[in-house]
Amino acid sequence: MTDVGAPRQLGDGPLSRAAAHVYTVLVVGLFLVLATLPGLVPLALLDRDVSNLPLVALCAVPLGPALSAAIYALHHRRNDITDLAPAAAFVRGYRVNARGALAVWVPALAWLTVVAVTLANFTAAGVPGWWAVLLVVIAVAVTLWVVLALVVTSLFSFRARDVARLAAYFLGAAPGVTVGVACVLVVTVGATVLLSEVVPLLLAPLLVLALVRVCAPMTGRIRAEFTA
Repeated sequence: MTDVGAPRQLGDGPLSRAAAHVYTVLVVGLFLVLATLPGLVPLALLDRDVSNLPLVALCAVPLGPALSAAIYALHHRRNDITDLAPAAAFVRGYRVNARGALAVWVPALAWLTVVAVTLANFTAAGVPGWWAVLLVVIAVAVTLWVVLALVVTSLFSFRARDVARLAAYFLGAAPGVTVGVACVLVVTVGATVLLSEVVPLLLAPLLVLALVRVCAPMTGRIRAEFTA
């Protein structure tokens, strides 16, 4: 017979779960920053000039696998403060998903770099004005697509071409997810432009956590419809 007055086991209460949640987010944020340092350090040394856009894209390459690992770690987070291993989850996510993340991240970066360079030199290109609108639409679509693709490749073991197709499919098939991802991106860009480039870095784990939650309907459908 259970003693009604017995103290609850450590890690079972709401305060413990909240503490576990905060701890996980902080650790994942720290590892996210460490994983992107190979790109952040040279990026900080670059002049803010249009000619450096290809170098900026090169510095952003480590961000793809790092985001993928953070998505994996936060998706698999635990609430029990006695059984936490966010660092191990991040490292495992990085090791398992790095190749898949790069397979979608690098082509997207290449496309976005081409668009950015074209827009930056739009007057010299001598193309019709409506091309600018088209290029912006393409850039937005590619950005939304690569975010969804990173979520898919982080949580499922699909081939790169299947990840690409699923991400493209859910851009239209899950409008709520697409709008939610767009909102997260708007917050990120807004914080960068209005405040500082450091702010999104500090908020990165919270933004990734928001992304995981926003994409939950998509991942649920993929699990139900596209996995055994």
